[in-house]
Amino acid sequence: MRLKALMGAALALLAAACSGGGETATTGTTGIDGARIIKADGGEWLSYGRTYDEQRYSPLDQINPGNIGELGLAWYADMDTARGQEATPLVIDGKIYVTTAWSKVKAYDAVTGKPLWDFDPKVPGETGVKACCDVVNRGLAAWGNMLFLGTLDGRLIALDRGTGREIWSTVTVDQAKSYTVTGAPRVIDGMVIIGNGGAEFGVRGFVAAYDAATGKQLWKFYTVPDRPGANEAEYLKAAESSWKGEYWNIGGGGTVWDAMAYDPALGLLYVGVGNGSPWNQAYRSPGGGDNLYLSSIVAIRVKTGEYAWHYQTTPGETWDYTATQHIMLADLEIDGKTRKVLMQAPKNGFFYVIDRATGEFISANNFVPVNWATGVDQATGRPVENPEARVDKTGKPFVVSPGPLGAHNWHPMAFDAKQKLVFIPAQITAYPYIPAAGWKPSKLGFNVGMDTANNAMPADNAVREAAKKATKGVLIAWDPVAQKERWRVTLGGPWNGGVLATAGGLVFQGNAMGNFVAYDSAQGKQLWSFPAQTGVVAAPMTFAIDGQQYVAVLAGWGGAWAITAGVLSDMSGPVRNISRLLVFKLGGKAKLPDMPAADELPLDPPALTAAADVVAGGATQYGRYCTVCHGDAAIQASGRGGIIPDLRYSGTLASAENWQTIVHGGALKDNGMVSFASVMTKPQIDSIRHYVIARANEDKALMAKAGAPKKVAMK
Repeated sequence: MRLKALMGAALALLAAACSGGGETATTGTTGIDGARIIKADGGEWLSYGRTYDEQRYSPLDQINPGNIGELGLAWYADMDTARGQEATPLVIDGKIYVTTAWSKVKAYDAVTGKPLWDFDPKVPGETGVKACCDVVNRGLAAWGNMLFLGTLDGRLIALDRGTGREIWSTVTVDQAKSYTVTGAPRVIDGMVIIGNGGAEFGVRGFVAAYDAATGKQLWKFYTVPDRPGANEAEYLKAAESSWKGEYWNIGGGGTVWDAMAYDPALGLLYVGVGNGSPWNQAYRSPGGGDNLYLSSIVAIRVKTGEYAWHYQTTPGETWDYTATQHIMLADLEIDGKTRKVLMQAPKNGFFYVIDRATGEFISANNFVPVNWATGVDQATGRPVENPEARVDKTGKPFVVSPGPLGAHNWHPMAFDAKQKLVFIPAQITAYPYIPAAGWKPSKLGFNVGMDTANNAMPADNAVREAAKKATKGVLIAWDPVAQKERWRVTLGGPWNGGVLATAGGLVFQGNAMGNFVAYDSAQGKQLWSFPAQTGVVAAPMTFAIDGQQYVAVLAGWGGAWAITAGVLSDMSGPVRNISRLLVFKLGGKAKLPDMPAADELPLDPPALTAAADVVAGGATQYGRYCTVCHGDAAIQASGRGGIIPDLRYSGTLASAENWQTIVHGGALKDNGMVSFASVMTKPQIDSIRHYVIARANEDKALMAKAGAPKKVAMK
């Protein structure tokens, strides 16, 4: 860490910066403080969700239904990472700051697009194997004259906002374990708040606060208890009885990898807590229990890091039903009274309204079809579960809706208080949960306690088409008081972008079909669309400079659905990855380059020579160690667009030696493909090669049967 070397200069800078004062000689920028974030007049975008309440609603109204047809591209900037792009840019003092995949940072003049500086934290490539859901990053935080970045390998870094120079760097996690950081930090009263991910890989979740001036840890809040007798905090002692068995030996999960919101009047920080580790509660906590504080919204007294209250959306979760999805704060009139509420639409498919002062349950209703529960008990706030969905107890497979990628994932919602509507980027999905027999944790791979081989999509076009028909992406306008849908837009498939709402009566969203779209917020009518040439999963934002309103979005296809969902991953496409920052204004005349020529890749695998039992063994190993990156059933449809290689097309299939060099020897570790020698023998590694050969030949036969060409072209 460079702290000692930079201490003198950093403290001189921060004396002015952290006061929120005026200009500094070092950066020539004005300081950010809490009052400026709270004021948030709309001209700038100072925090991940614009304001601490995370409503993602802008008071700007220059762009509106009457002139949206004049909206055009002002400028664009190509990114240097062809992976998933999930960040929301910040705009401060006429400059736009954005993070990209692999935790890089770039700064531009917000009007002209002129590059100002960039920063590369040089995340080791082998860190990629620790990331469940692509090497993404969702954004920055600002305070004083600094920007704060969480890196994939678990560092929290402070940068000089004017130059991109690193001021300090602090390691926030045990880097020997499979922790990652992909979420955007928040800064409150000079404290930088950051969580982490890794619950699929056997870690114990927490969120922590660091001094913005020095990087010193101020407090740390664990979300699951340590072994009984080792917990000092009362809230952790209270949670012990909700766990069974020796849960502490396998981490427990509960990572705080995304959602946060803050109420300055109450002094409460709200965090969303993730799934259990492993998913299957029979292994995580044999004997059941609620497993506090998994899948919960937790309120923390921000000054001290003390527990205030919690509400658990999915007690004893076993389906990867995180509560890390977007949290928004609002004041709603309910039953004739104004209530200070917290709203969330987590993975489990229910929309929740909670009293944010006390944690009292107010209401909930499902916003998509669900079958794991029949509803939420309005007296207790607990779900009324479907016993058949409890695969951890029955030991039997069950197709559960929503699936593990959720009815709503990390993609931000937006709230329009005038329309009294929440706009949810939702999806309708299902997943065959099959409990794994005799499961044991591993050093690498998905530690979820489910059979991720036998639930792979079969080589049957009828089954695949039925699965596609049942899977949808939707944009839903939801009335949080009445707990009912007002309108919806059905899209080509799941994994569409986050949402922005504006006082101009517009809702902006990018989608997996490669378009950036504006809708009328009252009715959901599409008013405008721009061909982005790539899937858009990040959320848009808007800002104004010299009386001109701009709308910006980071485009680039990727993330969990894109790399793991196999044949379902390109329902809206196939869509290639072309990572760009797109900035729009009324009268914008810039043009994107022509689309690159389509890539034609022959599916021409070697002949299958292995016995059936070898292929079956390879399927088991693939499901445990490979699916999470290379796709369900060895189909990485989006990989043809430059995200992660589709192994069915790999030239190494014909060479057992080359395959071993990569998978056993770790020859491509700098690309994230580390050695798996610690968890698999060479024969097991080779069995995966034979499984992929088998899958490639099956799909080649399916194409021939359907009369499809032997070459697959990208759009």
